[in-house]
Order: sequence, then structure tokens, then C-alpha cells
Amino acid sequence: MKRSPLISPELLERIIDASEDGIVVAEQEGDENILIYVNKGFERLTGYSTDEILYRDCRFLQNEDRDQPGLAAIRQALAEGRPCREVLRNYRKDGTLFYNELSITPVFDEDDNLTYYIGVQKDVTERVEAQLELERLKQQHGIE
Repeated sequence: MKRSPLISPELLERIIDASEDGIVVAEQEGDENILIYVNKGFERLTGYSTDEILYRDCRFLQNEDRDQPGLAAIRQALAEGRPCREVLRNYRKDGTLFYNELSITPVFDEDDNLTYYIGVQKDVTERVEAQLELERLKQQHGIE
């Protein structure tokens, strides 16, 4: 027995927009993952408006900072159609760096074809900067 949705699409969108985390939906086109939905949390996190983001690949958030280990892991997961979680250096519209914990999950249709990816982006800048500072202090004082 098929049940009707418990919440309306409008309520679902309000709920997703209320999230502090950035939530995106991307559609794969060749080797690009084109953003077809972004929530308000993504706009707040990146400084870009929806109009500036839609129909682009999320890579623009790395600017020229493409030599990151997390990017290779993400590319591999996307090629294999599996979920992953990595921390990336991203840049807001104003150019400021933020550390983004990106969780990507593939979405499959009823015939098991990969159709979309859901991306959840969490600003972990404070955590990463604290870890980097701790490592710096340990190195400075010769602590392993």
C-alpha cells in the first residue's frame, strides 16, 4: 500500500532551507556534476546566491586550489557511484577560505540507475584550524 507524503513539498523545502548546512542536488553530465538545487544554508555558507550557483559544477568553490587529497577521493567515489565524506578547502564569493566537510550520497532511480547526488556541506573551519594549530604547537615543542 502506497502512502501519501506526511509533509508537503513546500514544508520540506522550508525544512531544508532552515538547515545551517549547505544542501545541494547535482545531476551528472559527463565529468561534471551540475547543481540543480541549493538550499539557503549553501547560500549563507558560500556567499553566492542561487542564481549565481545553479547549473554550475561545484568545483568553482576550490578556485585554483585543486591540489587537494580530498578531491581525488571524491572523484573516485563519484566514478564508482558510492558515497563519500571529505574535507576540502573552499572559497567564499568574497575569496575567504573555509574548510568544508562535504558528504556526497548518490541517488538511484527505481531501475538502479544513478540519477543525482546529494551533497551536504558543513563549515568545519574552526575545527580544522584548531587541529592545525595543535599540530603546529606540537611540532614547535618537539612533541609527537
